[in-house]
Amino acid sequence: MPYTPPEVWTWDAESGGHFANINRPIAGATHDKELPIGRHPLQLYSQGTPNGVKVTVMLEELLALGHTGAEYDAWMIKIGDGPQFGSGFVGVNPNSKIPALVDTEAGVNIFESGSILLYLAEKFGEFLPTDIAQRTETMNWLFWLHGSAPYLGGGFGHFYAYAPEKFEYAINRFSMEAKRQLDVLDRNLAERQFMAGDHYSIADIATAPWYGALVKGLLYNAATFLDVSSYKNVNRWADEVYARPAFQRGRMVNRTHGLEAERLEERHSASDFDRLSQN
Repeated sequence: MPYTPPEVWTWDAESGGHFANINRPIAGATHDKELPIGRHPLQLYSQGTPNGVKVTVMLEELLALGHTGAEYDAWMIKIGDGPQFGSGFVGVNPNSKIPALVDTEAGVNIFESGSILLYLAEKFGEFLPTDIAQRTETMNWLFWLHGSAPYLGGGFGHFYAYAPEKFEYAINRFSMEAKRQLDVLDRNLAERQFMAGDHYSIADIATAPWYGALVKGLLYNAATFLDVSSYKNVNRWADEVYARPAFQRGRMVNRTHGLEAERLEERHSASDFDRLSQN
């Protein structure tokens, strides 16, 4: 039957859905719990979702360039269990979303994955050009990603993969938008190696865990449904980015799904990857 919206919306805690147990219309902490702190200056609290992967990839890329100050402790925040509503996490990120980063040396809390990428790029002077035109182009595509990905995740991904019921209108609406975004990317990457030109940047690091994962069949099991093989330039770019050793390491950190040999629940040292490969 058609749905008629009520005059005043009220929260139905039993509405169901994949994330029903953590979705609520209010903010703030639900319980007292301090965050763990490791020995490195950078403390990351995250999970290996596309947004979480952005930051672990960035940190691994910085370490690969020799920036020892980018050593970090990555603590698992299993969002399905609700630790993001603990008082310690809310103190870092009042929005209660992963990832959240604390720079203990600078005394700075950083939340929102795009803000974290920008902070790290400026702190270490990498993956963000200093030339004003190149920097602006990089920022264009970084902001494009953060404006577009919610349509892919909360829109297409939710209604196609997670919603308790399938609705033709919602799936058609967000499938169309997902394909439009892929076409935007494909046209852009037809003329350049990376998102913002011939330089690998935070725009690529932000975008690959979303649209790169989609075309590689790693997101929502939707590659065939959306016919992603038709986006030749996005596929070429995704293959190149995913082949980077630092990108591969970053995808392992705080990961909760996939092969056991590719999951590093917490990361406190580069040697953790060695131990993972020995298991």
